[in-house]
Amino acid sequence: MRICFLFCLFLSSLSIGAQGILPFNNSDLPVEERAQDLLQRLTLQEKVLLMCDYSSPIPRLGIKRYNWWNEALHGVGRAGLATVFPQAIGMAATFDDCAVRQAFECVSDEARAKYHHSENKEGSERYQGLTFWTPNVNIFRDPRWGRGQETYGEDPYLTSQMGLAVVRGLQGPSESKYDKLHACAKHYAVHSGPEWSRHTANLNNVSPRDLWETYLPAFKALVQKADVREVMCAYQRLDDDPCCGNTRLLQQILRDEWGFKYLVVSDCGAIADFWTSHKSSSDAVHAAVKGTMAGTDVECGYGYAYQKLPEAVSRGLITEEEVDKHVLRLMEGRFELGEMDDPSLVNWTKIPMSVVNCKAHKDLSLNMSRQTMTLLQNKNNVLPLSKSIRKIAVIGPNADDKPMLWGNYNGTPNQTITILDGFKSKLKKNQIVYMKGCDLVNDQTLESYLDQQFLNEHPEIMIETQAGETTWKIISVFTENVATDTFDYSQCESLDDISTRDYFMNQIKSRNLMKTDDYVYQNGAQLITLSTCYYPVDIKNGRLIVVAVRK
Repeated sequence: MRICFLFCLFLSSLSIGAQGILPFNNSDLPVEERAQDLLQRLTLQEKVLLMCDYSSPIPRLGIKRYNWWNEALHGVGRAGLATVFPQAIGMAATFDDCAVRQAFECVSDEARAKYHHSENKEGSERYQGLTFWTPNVNIFRDPRWGRGQETYGEDPYLTSQMGLAVVRGLQGPSESKYDKLHACAKHYAVHSGPEWSRHTANLNNVSPRDLWETYLPAFKALVQKADVREVMCAYQRLDDDPCCGNTRLLQQILRDEWGFKYLVVSDCGAIADFWTSHKSSSDAVHAAVKGTMAGTDVECGYGYAYQKLPEAVSRGLITEEEVDKHVLRLMEGRFELGEMDDPSLVNWTKIPMSVVNCKAHKDLSLNMSRQTMTLLQNKNNVLPLSKSIRKIAVIGPNADDKPMLWGNYNGTPNQTITILDGFKSKLKKNQIVYMKGCDLVNDQTLESYLDQQFLNEHPEIMIETQAGETTWKIISVFTENVATDTFDYSQCESLDDISTRDYFMNQIKSRNLMKTDDYVYQNGAQLITLSTCYYPVDIKNGRLIVVAVRK
């Protein structure tokens, strides 16, 4: 009897071994089935961690960390060397959607090559993943909106066609087992500047005709014609409801009417806006419930209200079954990309690093750049300039500015030829006179504060808002690596808590790179933290931060 039991036990263990891997790890199964199996193995706390843009690892299930945030507005952005294609508004000026699709096929090649080259056992960091938050299909109506450069102009049809080309170029052929990348249509909806009011604005005067004929067509096209895998909801309110908590936008229109079945991601900090600026939710818990119930699957930003969802479930404000809907969608997305499978199974891993900024890609970018230009006037046939000209004066702050040529949300080219460089390549040195002439706005930039002499001469910052002008004295200047740094200043929104205050003050004092007057916090004092989006000169994935106290 004992021998029989042992023999049966041995057979049982063999049977388990023969079955091999768990269903969610079986790449032969449909992604829906894999995601459902994985969902059943997750705790509520684990599910919630997966719903943040920085998706935490779950070692017990072999799930690596994943960061949903990556950029490719006109080339792989913020990840070092890449082919920099013309800015989006320039691509639109070509009126050549075939060339745009070809460009983004090149971009997706570079993105896949970079991903597999940098992939490590721990998982991806920001600007390393396979989910790219582009294209921007907002309508560019006001030339004063600086970020209009990210769009394809003011025409809904042209914007739609260019957006379709971008999505198709990034996501790859639909018949492939694994998606090449996932694109994201943003910012949904009616997001067209200005920037300064986007966290507080309430757009309650948009006519139905303008909504449906101007602002929504491109999103509808990308959902129904290109099967875009992500949609990013915008910061502002539309008809009194924040876009990321707007059931009409996210459920009725997007999912019910258009049939969208994939991921909705929030713009970064948009969920926090519910209770900090829009005041549509009383606190983080209710903001998390509002965003989730409306249909936002992944929260990006700071504060991470979604981490409060277990508390919301325990209080009966939302069910775990509702949370499951969102986790299911985001896990399906990761399976579709092959991100959780052995790289040897994914056909896109064969793309070599040699494609990054290769000659063919640069040639395509150059050709597109030529197509973006329109000569409106050539009075007296001034152009092309004659080499016999005795002297040429090149004047203006952009004439010798390399980053200006890169646009925003950009990669880094291996060579940048400024306007002044172009003249120098064709003319003798004594034929050229260059003068900066003026600054674009003024000579005060955050980067300047890393220069001690400049800081000594400009120890204060003046900030102008609708409420008036305020003056702030600088007390700390430092840099931060957003990928590895342990100091998250965005978590210190209020200094009323003594422990938070002490932590914040100790951090900015110990990190200070410049000589500033010693500052001791006074009750009721107002501090402001200014930060660059990124600071590529000194540190990868870095920011430059200036902290000041109101005078």
